[in-house]
Amino acid sequence: MRLPALLACLLAAGAVSCGGEDKGRDRQVVLYCSVDQAIAEPIVAAFEKRTGIEVLARYDTEQSKTVGLVAKIRAEAGSPAADVFWSNEVFHTVRLAGEGLLARYEAEDVREWPRRYADPQGRWHGFALRWRVIGYHSGQVSAEDAPKRLEELRDARWKGKIAMARPAFGTTGGDVASWFANYGPEQAREILRSLKANGVRMVDGNSTAVRMVATGQALVCLTDTDDVYAAKKRGWPVAMNPLDQGGRGALSIPNTAALVKGGPNPATARELMAFLLSEDVEEMLAASDAHNMPVRPALAKRFAAYDVGRTLDIGYERVAQELPRAIREAGEILP
Repeated sequence: MRLPALLACLLAAGAVSCGGEDKGRDRQVVLYCSVDQAIAEPIVAAFEKRTGIEVLARYDTEQSKTVGLVAKIRAEAGSPAADVFWSNEVFHTVRLAGEGLLARYEAEDVREWPRRYADPQGRWHGFALRWRVIGYHSGQVSAEDAPKRLEELRDARWKGKIAMARPAFGTTGGDVASWFANYGPEQAREILRSLKANGVRMVDGNSTAVRMVATGQALVCLTDTDDVYAAKKRGWPVAMNPLDQGGRGALSIPNTAALVKGGPNPATARELMAFLLSEDVEEMLAASDAHNMPVRPALAKRFAAYDVGRTLDIGYERVAQELPRAIREAGEILP
């Protein structure tokens, strides 16, 4: 570059580089995040402090958990507003990838990622696990009597005493979809019919289901590990068992991070992806009130107390394929 052009470049506004990239004002990234805001915000703040990049974050509500942001990504496909999607589950992320709405993320830090928690085409990566569990009132139900398998919830002793989030939103939809994948459609429908016959009470979210147990409005509920940990921190009388499916284990649900295809800030999006998939973030999530279990084996050993045991061995792609049918049929069968 000749001297006059170089001087002009240096004097121009102070924020724009010679290559035309804004180094100051445009150091931003747009994040769509369905993780509980109280859990996600310290991580977002740590990224901003470390990189100087401003994160414009949009969070989902408990009532429309994940589904609201997924619908927004679809609606904006022609002109994406988001750069990164950080979801508290994997099933809708898999479907977005299949619809061509997520971009491949390639970096040295994900080349050895656990195969179970990575899209073969690199369009999403899973980290920081939760599990589906049966929460129960520890003051009214003994550890010996508490149900330990999904099938046990059909027992008459729990009639009118079961709470469950509506499957149209959040992780409950993926859980029900896993029943269709694990048991087959006919048996999954029979389980849904049995729950209805046993008076299952449908509520707006997993945290509400846990609250109903804690207040004695229900004795057991279907929920996630993080909701039980939150209840226990509040001193509520809630304990949990893994939601075992036919002796095959409980469904694990990773967080997922993905690049939105065509997002407006690709460079800063890659920096945020690298941070979300870092060991530091897995450690922060494990140490948080949510107590998400790291997928990195060495780190997982440090937080072994949060491992619920046997995990259902079923591919997330298969569960995601069942998701629309599971939500539709659960809506038809359950109240």
